[in-house]
Amino acid sequence: MEEKRNKRITILDDQHHRVPYSKGLTSNAIMASGLSPGSAYNVATYIEDLLVKEGRFEIHAGELQRLIYQVLEEKAGKHYAINYLRYIAVSRLSKPLVILIGGSTGVGKSTISTMLANRLSIVRIVSTDAIREVMRAFFSPTLMPTIHTSSFEAHTALIHPLPPHVDPVVAGFREQTLYVLVGVRAIINRALKEGTHIIVEGAHIVPGFISPEQFPDAFIIPLVITVKDEKLHRSHFFIREVETQGTRPFRRYIENFDNIRKIQDYIVHLASLTGVKIIDSVDLDYAVSEIVDYIINTAYEMARKDKPQVVEMTKDLVGIEDGGGG
Repeated sequence: MEEKRNKRITILDDQHHRVPYSKGLTSNAIMASGLSPGSAYNVATYIEDLLVKEGRFEIHAGELQRLIYQVLEEKAGKHYAINYLRYIAVSRLSKPLVILIGGSTGVGKSTISTMLANRLSIVRIVSTDAIREVMRAFFSPTLMPTIHTSSFEAHTALIHPLPPHVDPVVAGFREQTLYVLVGVRAIINRALKEGTHIIVEGAHIVPGFISPEQFPDAFIIPLVITVKDEKLHRSHFFIREVETQGTRPFRRYIENFDNIRKIQDYIVHLASLTGVKIIDSVDLDYAVSEIVDYIINTAYEMARKDKPQVVEMTKDLVGIEDGGGG
């Protein structure tokens, strides 16, 4: 048995290229099913041990994917097995996945984006705050005053009068968003040219401001993160101050908390009007798993409409029918 363990498992693709089996890479693919990192790694380890026990030190990629499906169905359930199958089908289309994560300040967009990127093996994350910072270097406060403020303070830089019925906080936020979205669209177009998956996150990802129809060569999936509970939302700013060693002070955000909540209400309202998915971030791990599940199934449905043969491709790939809903 020890001699078997010292032998390496190799995976063959359709061109007969050989790559070594990696528990890390395998668990990354399994995480796209919605499983947690620890559970996905346990499944990858189980599969390696099973192959060693059976003396299968060479396996075709399709056979491995079929085996992963079967083990997921046995160990985690049909839901995760189907999600894995759909992830494989979407991946075969070679169409970039563009995930747009919006939400007001302090709801956990950056943290969720980082965890999501890890689960979906996406290496590129862009913050709209970073885009705004670049724009500040090129456009003076005289030319674009609102981009030189925070999203919840943009109303202080408005230079034109507003009608009495217009909320200045929302108006300032909208104006800043429209400027920043010029850069967001450029980032998306760049990702499309390179054929790379990307996550764009930030307060400036506002439902309805970017239409998926503008980018037919990508799977555009927008969603909004919220924190409905005000006390929990406030606590995020205290945690942020501790984690950044005071560079993002708690007091500044709390002094503007009413504006931050007002912007959240506006974003959530637009999400409801446009049918964009809203995730209430109470439990971080649960929220990330819910988002992974939503993204995989949404991308799969987009793929079925875009290329109906994707279902047949999936059946041919692993020899198993897609069992329907997740």
